[in-house]
Amino acid sequence: MTDSAMPAHKAPSPIANWRDYIIYIGFVAIFIIFAATLGERGFLDPNNLLNIIRQTAIIAVVSVAMTFVLGTAEIDLSVGAVAGLASVATAMGIDHFGILGGIVCGLGTGAIVGAINGWLTTGIGIPSFLTTLAMMGIARGVAMWISATAAIPILDKSYASVFGGGNLGPVPSLLIWMVAFGIVGHVVLRRTTFGRRVLATGGNETSARYSGVDTVSIKFRVLMLSSVAAAVAGMLYAGRLHSGRFQFGEGDELSVIAAAVLGGTSLFGGAGTVVGSIMGALMIGLINNGLVLMGLEFSQQLIARGAIIIIAVAISQTKKR
Repeated sequence: MTDSAMPAHKAPSPIANWRDYIIYIGFVAIFIIFAATLGERGFLDPNNLLNIIRQTAIIAVVSVAMTFVLGTAEIDLSVGAVAGLASVATAMGIDHFGILGGIVCGLGTGAIVGAINGWLTTGIGIPSFLTTLAMMGIARGVAMWISATAAIPILDKSYASVFGGGNLGPVPSLLIWMVAFGIVGHVVLRRTTFGRRVLATGGNETSARYSGVDTVSIKFRVLMLSSVAAAVAGMLYAGRLHSGRFQFGEGDELSVIAAAVLGGTSLFGGAGTVVGSIMGALMIGLINNGLVLMGLEFSQQLIARGAIIIIAVAISQTKKR
């Protein structure tokens, strides 16, 4: 066959993959619009921009772990309730055993919940949607029960300084937590065998299993990871607000999932990006901040958040096809 008869192979045009960059394009576009329309209301004030980071860093931390869960074609709806439960467990632990005891109680709460979620999903065979939906109610109920629905104060200033309430110079500690989780999550997902097996499990579980991937173990571990990250989020809430409360994290599961999907993680598994998930969280925080500065009521903000989730799902389905 002559060279002229051979089919030509063209490199894919960057424009053809524009959806891969939609989160970055959208973030810049929304930032410019808000800067132009809300500049006089303090949108560009450094304190306001740091506020956006503080308000979204905790969502970003959990969205890193959610990227791994969605990457295996599973889902975790209990992260918000686990955050609330972990904040209560941490506050009670600090009160009885000191700061180290509180940290152990918080992380232990996440590990126990994650192990239960993982066992019910991979061992019993209950779909993760149902398992974590039930756990959402259980975790919220336990948090209300052990705290008697009251806030449990945290008086340890060292804990509050490290876990969300302090600054390293001008840099909020929450930003450091977000960056740390982002770097570790990105490296693990893109540079390790575990990360490749996570995406292989979600892309085609049968093929992954025949290739020697222990898909059951992978799913168990990502559900564990998700709950532990949610526990860290609860500990950050507790440090930032100097108390443990069952209400912390309420509704965060929707924001976390929306952030991950907006960032390019597929709801159907097999594709995910940690950096995109963090950008998705920041984008949601940016929009929420702008809506507040516009003077919209909370009900209207909820409508906007719902619209974001719909858009995220639509983008995910389009990319999957």
